[in-house]
Amino acid sequence: MQAKRGQLVVVSNRLPFAFRREPSGRWRALPGAGGLVTALLPVLRHRGGTWIGWPGASESMPDLSQELAAASEDAGYALRGVALTAEEVRGFYEGFANEVIWPLFHDLQSLCNFDPGYWQAYCTVNRKFAYVVREASSQEDFIWVHDYHLMNVAAELRRLDVASRIGFFLHIPFPPLDIFLKLPWRMQLLEALLEYDLVGLQTVRDRHNFTQCVRALLKDARIEGRGQVLLATHRGRTTRIGAFPISIDYNAFMRQAASAEVAAGARELHALLPKRKLILGIDRLDYTKGIPLRLKAFQNVLERYPELRERISLIQVVVPSREDIAEYRGLKSEIEQLTGKINGSFARPGGWVPVWYAYRSLSRMELLAYYRAADIALITPLKDGMNLVAKEYCACSIEEDCVLILSEFAGAAVQLAKGALLVNPYDIEGVADAIRLAYQMDAAERRARMRRLRRSVREHDVFWWVDAFLRAAITKDLDAFPIAADHHVVEGVDFGLPV
Repeated sequence: MQAKRGQLVVVSNRLPFAFRREPSGRWRALPGAGGLVTALLPVLRHRGGTWIGWPGASESMPDLSQELAAASEDAGYALRGVALTAEEVRGFYEGFANEVIWPLFHDLQSLCNFDPGYWQAYCTVNRKFAYVVREASSQEDFIWVHDYHLMNVAAELRRLDVASRIGFFLHIPFPPLDIFLKLPWRMQLLEALLEYDLVGLQTVRDRHNFTQCVRALLKDARIEGRGQVLLATHRGRTTRIGAFPISIDYNAFMRQAASAEVAAGARELHALLPKRKLILGIDRLDYTKGIPLRLKAFQNVLERYPELRERISLIQVVVPSREDIAEYRGLKSEIEQLTGKINGSFARPGGWVPVWYAYRSLSRMELLAYYRAADIALITPLKDGMNLVAKEYCACSIEEDCVLILSEFAGAAVQLAKGALLVNPYDIEGVADAIRLAYQMDAAERRARMRRLRRSVREHDVFWWVDAFLRAAITKDLDAFPIAADHHVVEGVDFGLPV
C-alpha cells in the first residue's frame, strides 16, 4: 500500500518572520533567524508545508494577509497568521505563558501569578490556533506544535474532530512532580498533552519528570517501554514520549566563524583588552540565566585569587528583554549595581577594567566575533531547557584553544559533560574555582576537551534533531531507536497516512 503524500504543518507562537512598519506606513516581512527556522525550512520547501503563528500585530492593526501571501511566495511554503487582540496577548502571552508556565517550569514558583483569568485567556488563544490549524491542514498532514505557549492545541483540535497525527516539542524544562503540583490546572494540562501523538522533551530528566507526573496524577494512565521513546496510554489513546535534545546548525556557525570579518572582530576585541584571557557571558535579560550569581562568582575569584587580577576580564553581554515588566527592570538594576561594585573595587585607573558590560543586542557577526575571541565561556543558567549559546560557542571555537564552563542545570550539560567544566551556579566559590581552573588549564587539555565538545555538537546538530523527532512520530517500529545521525534523511520522510 502506498502512502498518500502529506505536508508538514509547523505551529509556533510566532511566525518565522517579523513584521515591521516602514516610514511609508506599509508593513514589511523580515525573515526570522534561529535554529528552529534553519532546521525546518528545508523540510517545508521540499515536502510542501505551512507555518502557523501570530504575526505580531493585534486585530486593531491593518490586515496583513497580503504581506503574508508575499512572504509565503518568497519563502516557498505557506504562512498563516493567527489574529490576537491586545487583551489576548496580555492574558495568554504576558500572563499565563510568562507569569505562570515560564517561572514554574524553571523551578521558580515563587514568581508565579496564578490568576484564573490567565488560564481562560490561554485556553481561548489555543482554541484560536486550533481553528487556523484545522483550516490550513488535511488529515494526511503531520502537525508539529512547538513550546509552552501552545500545550492545549492538540486537545482543541481533537474537539474539532481533527484526526491528523500531531506532535509537540517542549523547548523549556518540564518540572518535577513536587513543582508541577503547584499548578492549579495541572490535570487539564496533562490530559491536553496526552492528546498529542508524540510529546518531545529536551532531556531524559525532563521525560522522567513528565512521566512521573502522568503516573501520579492520572491514575488510569499506563507508561510502558524502556527505550528512547516510551508509550503512555490514557483513555484509549496512546502517546509516544521521547527525549530529543535540540541543537544548532553546526556547519553554518563554523563557516561564518572562520570568515575574515569575524576574525577581524575577534582580533579587535583582543587589541582592546590585551594581555589577558577573555571570559564571555551572553544572555537574554531573564532571571533564569543566573547573571547576578555569575557576577558574584567573578568577584569572588578576584578576591580569593589576587594573582588573576589584570590577567582576566569578564565580557558580560545582556540582550534586552521584557523591559516593561518590573521584575526584569529590577534584575537589570541589580546587574548594573554588581558590575559597578566589582569595577569600583578592582579597576586600575587608565588600565584594567574587570567587567566589560554591554546591554544591547548583537548582530550575527558581532556575536560570532565574541564567541571566537573568548578564551573561556561562562554559561551558568539556574535552569535551562537546553542552552544553545553553549553549543554555538563550541561551533565557533575553531582554534579549539578555549574552555566551556557550564551550569549542570542546563539541558546541554548532559551532552557536553565530557568536555565542559560543570558547575552549580548557586555555588559561588565553586564557580570561582572553575574560572581559576579554566585559566590555569594547559593547552593540550583545553584542545582535547573542546575537540570532544565540537564533535558531539557536529554529530548531533539541529538537522539530526528534526530527523529524530519526525522518525519517532511516524515510525511503526520503536525498536529502531536510538536514531543514527543521518542529516539528510528528513527530506525522504513521508508524513502521510496509509490509504
